[in-house]
Amino acid sequence: MFELIYPYDPAPVLPLPTADNPGSHARPGCEMVPVVEENGLVIGQAARIDVHGGTMLLHPVIHLHIINRNGELFIQRRSFRKRSFPGMWDTAVGGHIDYGELLETALFREASEELGFRGFNPVYLKTYLWESPRERELINVFAAVGNFHLDPHNEEVLEGRYWSMEEIEASIGKGLFTPNFEQEFASIKDTLLALL
Repeated sequence: MFELIYPYDPAPVLPLPTADNPGSHARPGCEMVPVVEENGLVIGQAARIDVHGGTMLLHPVIHLHIINRNGELFIQRRSFRKRSFPGMWDTAVGGHIDYGELLETALFREASEELGFRGFNPVYLKTYLWESPRERELINVFAAVGNFHLDPHNEEVLEGRYWSMEEIEASIGKGLFTPNFEQEFASIKDTLLALL
């Protein structure tokens, strides 16, 4: 499984200061995330707001796809409070890794926060680079298989439900799903079905 490699001493806060930009510093209450190379080597840390501010600092995230024994995929609808893609349907669980945190720890934390989901055995699927005009993410994709009852209702998630593969495919390209979900689904659909 892919894993992050942290330095012995805390990594520097990025972006580094310049004459035009005095730089960011860890602020009390500010969520710090690791900045990584594509191989998982942690080369710095940055405020979460900075990695989404066009700095293009590569940072790791986790995604969890939840598939039931009928081959249906659980998808969440993002809160309208979200800065990116509010109200759109997305991966069951997705979130940032806190600086110093391991991928699996972040996976269980995010699943608990977003869905109250705790009792599952994750299967690692893949790691890939995702880029958009706002950010660069190293996405670590996991799956959980089982007939789970999930009932998300919190600040981050409006609703969630199981979708058939046919229903998802019929809705792709119609503005319902986030672009990242559509791309990722196409690349892992067969792998998810093979887990059944």
